[in-house]
Amino acid sequence: MKQALLLLGLLGTAALAGCTGTRPSNAALTTPTPAAAAEPAGVAVAMDSSRDIVLAVANPLEPAATHAGSSLLGYAPAPNYGAGQRARSLLADLRHQYGWNEVGGWPIRALGVYCIVLRPPAGIDRDTLVAALSRDQRVELAQPLQEYAVYSSQDEERYNDPYTDLQRGFVETHAAEAHTVTQGDGVQVAVVDTGVDTSHPDLKGHLGDVRDEVTGNDKAFATDSHGTEVAGIIAAVGNNHQGMVGMAPKARVSVYKACWYSDPQRGARCNSFTLAKALAAVNDTDARIVNLSLGGPADPLLGKLLAQLVSQGRIIIAALPPDGSPRGFPDSAPGVIVVRSSASGAAPPGVVSAPGTDILTTQPGGGYDFTSGSSMATAHVSGIVALLLSIAPGLDARTVHDILLRTSAPTNGLVQVDAAKAIDAIPKKALAKR
Repeated sequence: MKQALLLLGLLGTAALAGCTGTRPSNAALTTPTPAAAAEPAGVAVAMDSSRDIVLAVANPLEPAATHAGSSLLGYAPAPNYGAGQRARSLLADLRHQYGWNEVGGWPIRALGVYCIVLRPPAGIDRDTLVAALSRDQRVELAQPLQEYAVYSSQDEERYNDPYTDLQRGFVETHAAEAHTVTQGDGVQVAVVDTGVDTSHPDLKGHLGDVRDEVTGNDKAFATDSHGTEVAGIIAAVGNNHQGMVGMAPKARVSVYKACWYSDPQRGARCNSFTLAKALAAVNDTDARIVNLSLGGPADPLLGKLLAQLVSQGRIIIAALPPDGSPRGFPDSAPGVIVVRSSASGAAPPGVVSAPGTDILTTQPGGGYDFTSGSSMATAHVSGIVALLLSIAPGLDARTVHDILLRTSAPTNGLVQVDAAKAIDAIPKKALAKR
């Protein structure tokens, strides 16, 4: 009887939205306190993309005062942001009406909302609840929690790094020749991925922000392979007498862990919650390049965050899904540069091709190994874009995309990006603004 009444209430949400007369106390609200650290360890891993829902309500907050340590964008540490009184009251009323169980919550300052991940009460269909919440005028956004996956399968004499000749992508894109002009100095690349081995000798000292948006305290961060592989391709240290050299060895990589390994056989997974936290964190930085070697279904919340990053002049580099068809997030979003492995046959219109097969790169524990996938092709392109921006910071995404496509050339029978030709193709007026 109780479940029948609850379902009836869901179907009549629009009519009931302004009629709720009771309000539980704040003590009954399970929204986390305004601190990212308050989230229980492993909360993202505990979420279930088959039944959980992402919900956002308006969260107007007064901006915190700029203080020592703030960035140029006025970013303040996470403990200064959380659910404002309005958001807490709205969530309390909504939870009282719909009876959900909250799994986690976090503020997105860039969109002026507070998001939670909720689990429908027993016996209530997720789609029915999403539809009801979407009709509720108090709700800014309601959508299924979705799951994403990383895409992976497990003049060079200028460098003293012993494995340079084995770096197929580095050699085929003529990166060493491009390095006679630039090595990516001063460019920051945000990598949204798994964790990274921050103590790897070919990465140490070249990493900027390092954040875990999965658990907040993940001991596995440094043992994650996919992010370590991507970071190495982009910016492994050059001329340090060990390992390899990155496509942009003097660029800085900031790592935002949004994906984790729950099953080694399936590879790393991400979801709407962790990816939204990571993209919101990138929004508070001055990173011009965002590497997304992952993908999954289209997602309203992630689409909004991605569109905002694009509107700010960020250059988003995304991997083409393994089936070769752009279908969702982030590969189908307007303004995103999509990359595929050049060994994958004919490229769809507008898609950039780069080396992605048998790519030597960094591994956790200070090691190196070969790996394949459009994730690795994407990392090569992010590195080349870092080279371009280091000498022509005014370039926009459309111009960069055009340069990459126009200068792609056959190498060993495959048409793919060419770092040296791309540098030569930078418009003179863009160089003049340096």
